[in-house]
Parts: sequence; C-alpha cells; structure tokens
Amino acid sequence: MNNDISVELDKRNGKNLSALRATTDSESFIKLEDTFGANNYHPLDVVIDRGDGVWVYDVDGNKYLDCLSAYSAVSQGHCHPAIAQAAIDQMRRLTLISRAFRNDQMGPFLKELCNLIGYDLALLMNSGAEAVETAIKAVRKWGYVVKGVPANQAEIIVCQGNFHGRTTTIVGFSSEAKYKENFGPFTPGFITIPYGDGAALEAAITPNTVAFLFEPVQGEGGVVIPPEGYIAEAAEICARHNVLLVADEIQTGLGRTGKLLACEHEGVRPDVVILGKALSGGFYPVSAVLTDEPILGLFVPGDHGSTFGGNPLGAAIGRAALKVIVDEQMITRSSELGAYFKGRLERIESDYIKEVRGKGLFIGVELNVPARRFCESLRDRGILCKETHGNVIRFAPPLVITKDEIDWALGQIEPVLMEDLG
Repeated sequence: MNNDISVELDKRNGKNLSALRATTDSESFIKLEDTFGANNYHPLDVVIDRGDGVWVYDVDGNKYLDCLSAYSAVSQGHCHPAIAQAAIDQMRRLTLISRAFRNDQMGPFLKELCNLIGYDLALLMNSGAEAVETAIKAVRKWGYVVKGVPANQAEIIVCQGNFHGRTTTIVGFSSEAKYKENFGPFTPGFITIPYGDGAALEAAITPNTVAFLFEPVQGEGGVVIPPEGYIAEAAEICARHNVLLVADEIQTGLGRTGKLLACEHEGVRPDVVILGKALSGGFYPVSAVLTDEPILGLFVPGDHGSTFGGNPLGAAIGRAALKVIVDEQMITRSSELGAYFKGRLERIESDYIKEVRGKGLFIGVELNVPARRFCESLRDRGILCKETHGNVIRFAPPLVITKDEIDWALGQIEPVLMEDLG
C-alpha cells in the first residue's frame, strides 16, 4: 500500500495500523478483522492460511485437524487436487457469462446432478440460503397453480430449532429470538411445529398448506436426530394431504450422514431437495434445488434468476466435486468411519457428557455445561471444532479422514472431556 494512503487511513481511523500491516502473526490478523469487520461472528482465535485434506495450518505454523469442514462445505477435504485442477482449468477458459447466454459446463452439470440425486430438474444458485429461497418460491407457485390455493394465502410448515439461512424471510420463521431481533417485519405464511412430531405436522396442515420444510438432521440446532421413522411418517402425511415434502440437505446431503441424502436412511424420496455446501467441495459457492417437472417445470423466464447461478466456473467445480464423492467412495467412508467415531465417543466416561448422537460423520456431543471452553481447549491440542446451540460440540471432519486420524483425534478429545476446566 502506498505510504501516503496508509498514513491517511491511519489518521481517518484514529488508529496506528501501519504496524499491523507490517506483521503476519495471528494477533495482527485478528486485530485487523476486529477493527474493520462487522461483529457478526464469534470465531475461535486461530488464523488459518493453508489446508490439505483434513489438516489446516495457521499463520504461526501450527497444525490442526479440522473437525468442522466449513459446516460440511469441504466434505471432500481441503483443496482436493482433482477439484482444484478442474477450477484452474476452467478459470483459464471462462468464469462467467451470466444466464443471458449459455455455457458448455452448466448443461453437463445439471445432467450429472439430476442423474445422481434422481430428479427431473435442477435450478442452480450460489449460497444455501438462496437455494432455500428458491424452494420457497417454487412450492408457493405450485400451490397456487396446481393445488389451487387462493392467491397470497400459501402456508409452509417449518420446525422449531430450524436453521435454513440468514435472509430476512428465513430468519422470520426461525425459532431463535436472537436471529430475529431488530430485523422485522417478517414474511408471513410460515407455521412452526415441534421437530420430530408427526402428530403436530398433521394437525398443522390446512387447505392452504403447500409444503413442509425440514432438515433430516438439525445441524445448527445441535445435531438433533429425529425419532426413528419420523421422516417416513412425514412423507406419508404430506402425500396424503397433497403437501410437498421439502428436505433441506444443505449440510446433511452428499454423503455427510453415510447416505447420499440423509432422507435415504428411511427410504424417503422428498418432493424437493435443497443442496449446497459440499456441492462445490468448498471451492466456490454452488447450491441447487432439485425436484420433478410438475413442480420446477412451472417456472418461466423472469420467475427467478441469479447473475452467478449456473456460471461455468461453478458448474465445472460442481462436476468435479460430485465425481470425487462417487469415485472415492466417500459415502461408504462416512458411514463406516462415522459409526466408529461415534462409538468411541460414546465410550468416554465424562461427567460433562449428556448425550452423543449423529449419523455418519455428522456427530454432536451434548454437554451439561457450555461447550465453548472445550472447543478452545481442543484447539490448543490441535483440533478445530465449534460449539453449536451453546452446549453441543459438533464433530464433522472431511469425509477423507482415516481411522488413524480419528484415533489421534480421540486421543486429544478424551482428556479434554475428562479434565476439570474450572
């Protein structure tokens, strides 16, 4: 940075920033982020600058096992070489043309995605929240055009403890008060019921109900697993009442729970599936809504869109990300290693542990005390994880993790959960 500009910025901000720019240690990066960034996250104080597989490295040279996987976005592991090569090759050819024209990557990606997941059509977006918003529009249009719901009266049933994103519409139907405070007014048309309660779902359905939106596992809610049979029951109830079953598989999909989709654990094929996160292997924001012709086929030009949705770079990355999951048998790995990891965690005899739950490599350890201090202690031992819902530690490493690496991690996790942290 030009020295004159640097001095001027220092004057404007009333802070001595030149010294910060001259250093590259964790503390200086944390100060820069805290100085210039909005305070909308509470991260652990570790500054990562490199990743490889399940391992990440901070700017001070420390090595960590990543047990969060960017909330399942890097299920294929950090900087997977096949996905990286696909990204590099495409970046040298074409990155963005917008949907004003066509590109040679979007069509093949749509075909491969639809064939793998098993639906007629897909609509590509960028973030998971955008895909949820897309699904909301799609099921509402279906409700008006096909089901015959009176104009502007469509209702969507959602669950307590849900997390579907951060847009104003989505936080409006969150049951977390802190997500909603000072952000209203909110979009009407959402009915909230208890999670995992089939009777509550049936009781909430009215002639205006168009969809039931749910997570097969509530990740941000604390890795909450619904009662056995609940998803199948919900599917039957929805089918009987002509209501669309919409599964938010943004975190749970693409192998995270040991199945391609988490709904497959109960043999359920949702009417609408929402994907994101691992759909790009962590290289680029890519999300999708998948459903069949009678639903998504109702969209016409002008109904929905995105400048970046379906761009050639994202599509090329998505194609490679899907191929890696299949070719490297990551779904099977998640099932087998997840069962092993969960089983070993269940054997830890700690006064702090209330419950261990999960499917595949999507595991939550619920404590009877706040989890933050345990996450900080694990960081100091070389493991990165993050508390969720206050008292739950989530363990969701990349699906490329090995049994030996899990054993090493357990060697750090057990003493932390056993020690008296005061």
